[in-house]
Amino acid sequence: MRGSVQAPAGFQLRIELREILPPIWRRFLVPGAIALPGLHRVIQEVMGWENYHLHIFRFGEKEYGVPDPDYPTEMRNEKGRRLREFLRDEGVVFGYEYDFGNRWEHDIVVERIVTGVEVTDAVCLEGGRSCPPEDVGGPSGYMDYLEALRDPSHPDHREMVAWRGPSFNPERFDLAMINQRLSHLPWSRQRR
Repeated sequence: MRGSVQAPAGFQLRIELREILPPIWRRFLVPGAIALPGLHRVIQEVMGWENYHLHIFRFGEKEYGVPDPDYPTEMRNEKGRRLREFLRDEGVVFGYEYDFGNRWEHDIVVERIVTGVEVTDAVCLEGGRSCPPEDVGGPSGYMDYLEALRDPSHPDHREMVAWRGPSFNPERFDLAMINQRLSHLPWSRQRR
């Protein structure tokens, strides 16, 4: 008689933004039953994005997101798809892209598959550095932004400070604030 495979209670994931050094990353835990739209919302909160733009998940050669009937693609609809459908092993890497104009690409690693204990909510465990501002121009635009922000003699310094304010700190990481935002997610809708 074959043993039954226990469904994952949760996933410990590590997400890192590509093409940015030093890295911008987060380690977080999500329920095993989370649907891809719910995972998208969790990523928005843990990274610090503002959910203004489209996104896509990549599992191998397959892409999942919110299809646009005006722009047919091979992308599959993410609605109703659960993360546990795609993840069987620790160490698996999958992709997440946010804002197709700025092309914020992220690598997500499955660090641990949690079994035996119930995981009901998403929680951020740790991370490093602040998320880039929305619409800054992708990785190269962000590096240009930081250069102008740090140098008061830079020709674009005043414009960049006026655009996002003087308080942006690229080294800031506020775990308590991230977890507070996660606690306000409408989980009953996100799991569907």
